Amino acid sequence: MPDPVVVVTRRWPAEVEDELCSRFPDVRLNADDRPLGPEGLRRALCEADAVLPTVSDQLPAELFSGGTRTRFLGNFGVGFNHIDVAAAARAGIVVTNTPGVLTEATADLAMTLLLMVARRTGEGERELRGGGWGGWRPTHLVGAEVSGKTLGIIGMGRIGAALARRGHCGFQMPVVYHDSHDQAERPDIPWARKLDTVEEVLEIADFVSLHVPGGGPNTHLMDAERLARMKPTAYLVNTARGDVVDTLALVEALTAGTIAGAGLDVYEGEPDIPEDLRRLDNAVLLPHLGSATRETRIAMGRLVLDNLQAFVDGREPPCRVA
Repeated sequence: MPDPVVVVTRRWPAEVEDELCSRFPDVRLNADDRPLGPEGLRRALCEADAVLPTVSDQLPAELFSGGTRTRFLGNFGVGFNHIDVAAAARAGIVVTNTPGVLTEATADLAMTLLLMVARRTGEGERELRGGGWGGWRPTHLVGAEVSGKTLGIIGMGRIGAALARRGHCGFQMPVVYHDSHDQAERPDIPWARKLDTVEEVLEIADFVSLHVPGGGPNTHLMDAERLARMKPTAYLVNTARGDVVDTLALVEALTAGTIAGAGLDVYEGEPDIPEDLRRLDNAVLLPHLGSATRETRIAMGRLVLDNLQAFVDGREPPCRVA
C-alpha cells in the first residue's frame, strides 16, 4: 500500500503521536481533542485509508453504508463494542484492538474502586475538602473490612484473573468466579473456585467485579433481578463496559439498600451520567480511568501502530478482531 492517509480521532501521548507521524507522512490529528461525532467519523471513513478510533467514537452500521475509503480501523483500546465489526467487515475493513497491555492498570483500578467504596474514601475526601470534618469519632464513616471477604468475578479473562490475584494474594480474599467462555478450570489460579452461574457468584460474594465485554448478551447483565441476588452488604465494581449494568436498576438498588455500594469507572451513555447516580454517596464514580497510566497509554498506542504497520506491509495484524 502507498503511504496511507491516517486519521487519529483523539489525542494520544506525545511520544506515540511522534512515532506515528515519523512512520506515516500523512497523519491527521484531532487538534481539539473532542469527539468527532457521526458526521466527522463518516467524513474520516470517506477520506482516510486508516482511522484510529477510541471508545468515545461510536461506529454503528450506518456509518459504513454507501462505501468507504477506509480499509483499516485500529481501535485504541481492548473493548470494541462501540464498533459494528460485522458491518465494518462487510465493508472490507480490517478491525484491530489492543489486548493485554492494559491488564495490570485496569486491575489496579478495579482494586482501587473496591477499596474506595468499602472504606468510604470518596465520602471522606468530599467532607474534608468541603470543611465539614469535625474530627475523629468512633462512629464516623464506618465502612467494611476487605481482607478475608469473598471476591466474586464475572468474566475471568486477563483483567479478571489479575484482579483475582490482587484480592487473593494481597488481601487473603477467597475468590469465586463465573466465565461463560471458560469451560475448564484455570491452572494459573487454582485457589479460585469456578461456579456454574452468575447467580451463584452473586449470592456468595461480598464484592462482585465485572470483567466481561459489552454489548450483545452482556447488555444489562446486571439488571434489577440480579442485583437483588447480591447480599445487602455486598458491593458491585464495574471497570468493563457501562452497558453491562442497568443504570436505572442500580440507582434503585443503591437507594433502597438492596446492595451496600458500587464503584464504577464506566457508564451507559458516557460521558453523560444521570444526576440520580451522581448524588449517591454509596457510589464511587471515576471518569473511565481504567487504562489511564502513562506506561499503559503509550503501550496501547504502540500496539495500534504495530497493527497498522502490519496491515500496510500486507501482513496479518497481530490483534485483528474482524
